[in-house]
Amino acid sequence: MTDRELLELIAAKISSMDMQLNEMHEEIKKVNSELSEVKSRLTSVENIVTRMEHDHGQKLQALFDGYKQHTDQLERIGQAVIEHDELLYSK
Repeated sequence: MTDRELLELIAAKISSMDMQLNEMHEEIKKVNSELSEVKSRLTSVENIVTRMEHDHGQKLQALFDGYKQHTDQLERIGQAVIEHDELLYSK
């Protein structure tokens, strides 16, 4: 193999590697673009989840308050029944 052939072979390989490098660069750009979109969508999902947690927290608090009021009312009714029983049986 002559020096010229060797240089042509090296130049062809470098040209091929340069094309592959350019293709990889374009693919990296696509991946970065897609990653940016994924980050944006993730932020949107995080915001939705935060809002849902807040809303559900308020709803659970309202349910707990209702349960507490119901329990208190049952206790008052139970106490009133006991008082009526004592009045009825004491006579």
